Amino acid sequence: MATRSAKAKDVRPVIKMVSTAGTGYAYVTRKNRRNTPDRLVLRKFDPVVRRHVEFKESR
Repeated sequence: MATRSAKAKDVRPVIKMVSTAGTGYAYVTRKNRRNTPDRLVLRKFDPVVRRHVEFKESR
């Protein structure tokens, strides 16, 4: 089992994508920290408002 410090420095960490519509809906995904060091913003479907909205990476 990996230690906590090893997980914190993982190349592909698990991130939470939270809806900007304010519904509280979230996706969980992984990203490559070397290719995208900035916070990720994706346009995905929010089933609460039934529209495509921006989802931003939260930490």
